[in-house]
Amino acid sequence: MRRILIFTGKFIGDIIDFFYPPFRRFFSRQFFRYGVSGAANLVFDWVLYFIIYNYVIQKQFISLGFVTISPHIAALLITFPITLFTGFLLQKYVTFTTSNMRGRQQLIRYMAVVGVNLLINYFGLKLLVETLHFYPTPSKMIITVICTIFSYFSQKKFTFKVEEKI
Repeated sequence: MRRILIFTGKFIGDIIDFFYPPFRRFFSRQFFRYGVSGAANLVFDWVLYFIIYNYVIQKQFISLGFVTISPHIAALLITFPITLFTGFLLQKYVTFTTSNMRGRQQLIRYMAVVGVNLLINYFGLKLLVETLHFYPTPSKMIITVICTIFSYFSQKKFTFKVEEKI
């Protein structure tokens, strides 16, 4: 399985690198890969959120008996584990391939950063949708931009850093 992930990551990286030359003067290859793979996962997240919110949950409140979940938060809770998984694989096998940290440690750190992002998403959606009365999907997009900026620096300097050997 690992060999398939490495091969797939290299294949995706090669496709992204094909479009890199015009941007070489502006971005490092790693930053470009982060941007493209992150944007792909972002669009996947937005489309998945839209489908779940509108067609699966059908904009209905979800009652679990002891708590009722608003439709925009329910859609977030459904899409979150899916995009967590796809995002980690893209970052590990496409963007930050030079990190020498163990995969388990990367995953734990990645999940910590994503946990912070989940909190930003939750409170951001609560603020924008319930307090400021913005539409859910554009609100999700605004929050995602904030999370993306936070994530890049966290993933580069914390999750997938290259540890120097002594």
